[in-house]
Amino acid sequence: MNGADTAWIMVATALVLFMTLPGLALFYGGLVRARNVLSVFMQCFAIACLMSILWLSFGYSIAFGDGNIFWGGIGKMFLSGVDSTTLFGTIPEVLFFAFQMTFAIITPALIVGAYVERVSFSFVLTFSSLWMLLVYAPVTHWIWGGGLLSGADGSLFTNGVKDFAGGIVVHETAGIAALVVAIALGPRLNKNVPPHNPGYVMLGAAMLWVGWFGFNGGSQLAADGGAAMAITVTHISAASASLTWALYERIKYGKSSLVGLVTGTIAGLASITPASGWVSPVEAMLIGSIAGVLCQIMCEVIKGWFRIDDTLDVFAVHGVGGIFGTIMLATFGYAGWTEQLGSLLVVGIFTIIATYLIVKIVVLFCPIRVSEESELTGLDQSSHGERAYDMAS
Repeated sequence: MNGADTAWIMVATALVLFMTLPGLALFYGGLVRARNVLSVFMQCFAIACLMSILWLSFGYSIAFGDGNIFWGGIGKMFLSGVDSTTLFGTIPEVLFFAFQMTFAIITPALIVGAYVERVSFSFVLTFSSLWMLLVYAPVTHWIWGGGLLSGADGSLFTNGVKDFAGGIVVHETAGIAALVVAIALGPRLNKNVPPHNPGYVMLGAAMLWVGWFGFNGGSQLAADGGAAMAITVTHISAASASLTWALYERIKYGKSSLVGLVTGTIAGLASITPASGWVSPVEAMLIGSIAGVLCQIMCEVIKGWFRIDDTLDVFAVHGVGGIFGTIMLATFGYAGWTEQLGSLLVVGIFTIIATYLIVKIVVLFCPIRVSEESELTGLDQSSHGERAYDMAS
């Protein structure tokens, strides 16, 4: 065991949890209407709690167990065979478990952005549980656990796909799942309402930016120069995408908004995630600069052209960003085109089919959408009996 590596991954684990709670909760919560902000907080917090228990029970074993190329099996359920002395590389395996648990929390939490303001709470919990175990955990095994796409014996590609911190594992899967759920739900009754609290959005984005240093830097699993470079390129990409998003917005509308600026930040962070272990700061600046424009255009394509109410643009920002960064690894020569494109295709098709089937199964047991009256009243009051703001005072 290396003490420095262990200390850094402890910090990184806390940073990645900080991304969901409170970062993502504030980012998403500020984007919805005032009558729905607590429901977003509730969904993010409940997912964090539930995914933690499921990761301990089954998820970690499916993702990192010693099964076969398709899944890790059940040998490590409830951390069987793992104690404080068991190592994963130079860190305790229980710490690696905890670090990966924070990824298993934020990935289904990202999907929340697609269905806010109209989804039933029972659907959120049931869908997120099945999706994490049946989509996220297997894909994690395929890429990071020595499975189907990793380059291990029997896998599809000799060299394996390169995905440093989750361009495919986290962002592609969450983005595509978001589209599937948004289509199944249908649009909100009233879509043309601005964010109720841009200040929350900025604060949440700032927390996500800081937390992302643990997300990408921690994926090195060591306190070394590789982790330092991953943090540096992460920051440069985020800064570049923020500026190009704001500039493109000003060219189109004559003004740059705070919400637009910080959404560009998230686009840059998602795009650099798969590449952060290999690219240089200049390459990161190029990735972020393109992502700030590309992801903004995709927001218009999804909502305008295809008329899909992916409420908070999960696919356009996270999905497209993760896919773009994965492709840029091949563009810069750090990975093979076959491995990168082939893996994106395999995971994309699997995610679409599996997510669709999960939705169809879950709706047999609980409603996917709240009633029209509940939607108009707001989910804070109708689903949770609370209000974020006392409008009378």
